[in-house]
Parts: sequence; structure tokens; C-alpha cells
Amino acid sequence: MPDLQDADLLRHRPFFSGQWQAGDAPPLAIHNPANGALVGEVETLGAQRVEIAVAAAEAAFSAWRDLPARDRAVLLEKWAALIAEHADDLARIMTQEEGKPLAEAKGEIAGGAAFVKWYAEEARRVYGEIIPSFAGDRRLLVFREPVGVCAAITPWNFPSSMITRKAAPALAAGCPVVLKPAESTPFSALALAELARRAGFPSGVFNVVLGNPAEIGRVFTAHPAVRKLSFTGSTRVGKLLLAQAAGQVQKVTLELGGNAPFIVFDDADLDAAIAGAVAAKFRNAGQVCVAVNRIYVQEKLFGAFVARYAEQIAALKVGDGADPQTQVGPVISARVLERLEGLVQDALHKGAELVTGGHVYPLRGETGGHFFEPTLIARPAPDARLLHEEIFGPLVTVQSFRDEADVIRQANATEYGLASYFYTRDLKRAFTVSGRLQYGMVAVNTPVIASESSPFGGIKASGLGREGSRHGIEDYLEYKTVWLAGL
Repeated sequence: MPDLQDADLLRHRPFFSGQWQAGDAPPLAIHNPANGALVGEVETLGAQRVEIAVAAAEAAFSAWRDLPARDRAVLLEKWAALIAEHADDLARIMTQEEGKPLAEAKGEIAGGAAFVKWYAEEARRVYGEIIPSFAGDRRLLVFREPVGVCAAITPWNFPSSMITRKAAPALAAGCPVVLKPAESTPFSALALAELARRAGFPSGVFNVVLGNPAEIGRVFTAHPAVRKLSFTGSTRVGKLLLAQAAGQVQKVTLELGGNAPFIVFDDADLDAAIAGAVAAKFRNAGQVCVAVNRIYVQEKLFGAFVARYAEQIAALKVGDGADPQTQVGPVISARVLERLEGLVQDALHKGAELVTGGHVYPLRGETGGHFFEPTLIARPAPDARLLHEEIFGPLVTVQSFRDEADVIRQANATEYGLASYFYTRDLKRAFTVSGRLQYGMVAVNTPVIASESSPFGGIKASGLGREGSRHGIEDYLEYKTVWLAGL
């Protein structure tokens, strides 16, 4: 780990009950995916200690929910300010453990702070209502109250902003949080816990546990004090957690896999579409749930798009995220490299054309890192795996289409429904295609599809609920109706 301006941000132990806690399970070694270097070891917890962390959150609930909303907002604002103040160190930590280019890491830290700031403001806006009564001697009141202890499980690909996107609305609503970050990226979570401690959150309000994911997931879904579970990760694990959460009838928010189409109509601005397709695919080496998997280009523009897009892909600089020149960093593990190689070979075996890339990047042999060439595959067969699986790497397909009906059919032919993109200069088409795409989010003429002010989430196998915006606090609240009679 390079020198940090504030070395105390690099923590190695779980955090609950307001203290750094010793582990009681085997430690976990974290390696930089760019070069294999040891970033550090963290201590982990067994199931019984995780239950103690949940109990600490339960004990903190009453006082936290009763704290005036404006006071909770002040603490969230302090946390946001500290995250912004330490952005450089937080970005360095993230790049070392996750691999993304430093500029992207800094952008993520800024985005994470924005979520905390947003929900500091939303804490003050949890309003109730008065319902007109059917009788003159009574009033019907509706209160919105915090649901209780919230468990959050976050992924490695956005190890900071995924935490604040879940924790901030929960804390704003009056819910204590017990967080389990991904095994690959614990240091970003622990740094956020240190800043939450400095911000002054009471003991037990924000907790971070580390350990076996299946074991911790079982504790979260079985513990009677946990009333809400929020998970971001694979659809397979999301379905398992959803089934487990049914036992306690927990509220559940799931942000799961994606298989995003990117459609270029023949009236599109070709330059803008190519730039958008690069940005929407290769950020974080394609390891993004909303990353483009399938590009569809109308026949008139297909040849020009493929030639220019391939040229831009081939020119992307692959390397260590700590190098300021790097545009595409490593993938998270050797297992991902093997999976990408398998997807490429499957597509080529079934008749697809390899336009550029397609191989493990040579840097792997020199540094021990996990690099894959930015890759474009043209005209894959309908049964190619990479059309149906979430790719999660710097690999994308492109094929042509005839007309609007043809491409909408192809775009919707997936179990996923998270994000979709298309480019057109036709205003009517912008509305009609947006309405027909079966996705929770549609980006028209832009590769950007997320911010703290916008609802984020999908339909079908891509999940339940929404994060971000004023709607993101809803799943952390319950409605209580009070009937007043005899007035």
C-alpha cells in the first residue's frame, strides 16, 4: 500500500459496538489484482461474533430512531464532508485492493459522498399524512417510521459508493446498519467505518463485519432483529438470500445482474454513439452491472461503427490502476480471466468474428496481474453464451439489425432488466423505444445512468426496489396508521 496522508484510515479489524474488534476466524489476505502484491490482511468473524454485532445494532436502534431527524442529518453531513476531505487516500486504497484506475476511484469516492449528502437532506423530509375521515369525531394519521436494523451486503466492483448508497438512506431513516463488504475489498469499507466513527455516529449505529459470506448471510437472514436486507451482487446469490429472508419476512432490496443492450439507430450521431459505447463498456474494465454487453447497430451504420469502435478499443491503455495513464485496469481475479477466455472461445466456435482483442493481456506474465485485452466480437450466434450471461469484463459483442421492432425483440430477449442504452436523433423514437425496452433504466444518447438523485434498479431477474433519489429511503421505512376517535 502506498503512503497515505492519513495512515489511520487503513484498518484491519471489524468494527461494531463503536470499537475495532479482534477477529476469531482465519484472517483474509487481500492482493492487488494488478500485480499480485499483498495489500494486507484483515481479521474475520465467526457466526457468533456476527450475531453480537447485530445485537449491538439492535441495542442502538431505539435511541437512534428517536434522535431528531435534523440531528441524524448533521451526522450524515459530517460523514460526507470527511469522505470528501479524505478522497485521495480513499481512492488510493480502492485502487490497490480493487484495481480500477485512480481517476475512476476518485470519481467513485465523490459519488459516494454525494449519496451521503443527499440522504442527509432526505432525513428531514420523511413526512406523514392526514387522511380525510369518514366521521367527524375521528382523525386518520399516517406515520412513516424506521423499519429497524438493516443488514447490507455489498460487492467488490464499487467498494465505496455501494456502501454509502445503502447505509446513507438507512441511517437517515433512523435504522442502524450492519454491513458485510466483499471479501476482495474490505479496506474501503473499514476506512468508511473509521470516518463514520470520527463523524460521531453513536455506538452500534454503523457496523462492519468481515468473514465467510455464506455464514454471514445466514446470520443476517435468520436473526429476528434484522428487519431489512439490502444486497448487490449476482442474481444467483440474490435469489438464495431472498429465499432465506422469507423465513423472517424481511424487507429486501436486491440489485442483481444485468445484460445491457446498446442500440445505435441509423439517425444517431455516430461520433457520440461510439464515444458512449466506449464509456458505457470499459469503465472499471467492464466490471459494472450496467456495463454494455450487447451492441446493436442498424445496418446502414454497422460497418463504419465497427471499424471506428474497434480502433478506439484497441487504443485503450491497459495497466495498473495506479498509473495515471491507465484507462482499463485489471479484472478482479484469475477466475474471471478464465471465464472471459471461455466466453470468447465459445463465441468463435459458434461462428462469431473476433474483431480485436480476445486474449489474456501480456502484462499478466510480467507482473502477475489479471489483465484481459479490450475485446470486440462481431455477429455472435444466437446461442452464444456471451449473449445470455452477464460478461463482467472488457468484452463486448456487436451485431446489426433491420428495424425498430427487430432490435427491441433482440434487446428484450434476456432474463435481465437492469440498464439499457440507445442513440437516436428522432424525438418520437426516443419516447417509443424507451417505453418498449423492458429495463428499469434507459439511457438515451448518454452513457451515464446513475446519480444520487436518480432511482437506480432493475426489473425481472435484475432485482427488487430502488436505490438513490427520494425513492431510495422508502424501503427503510414502514407505514403506521393511527385512528383517533372520540374527538
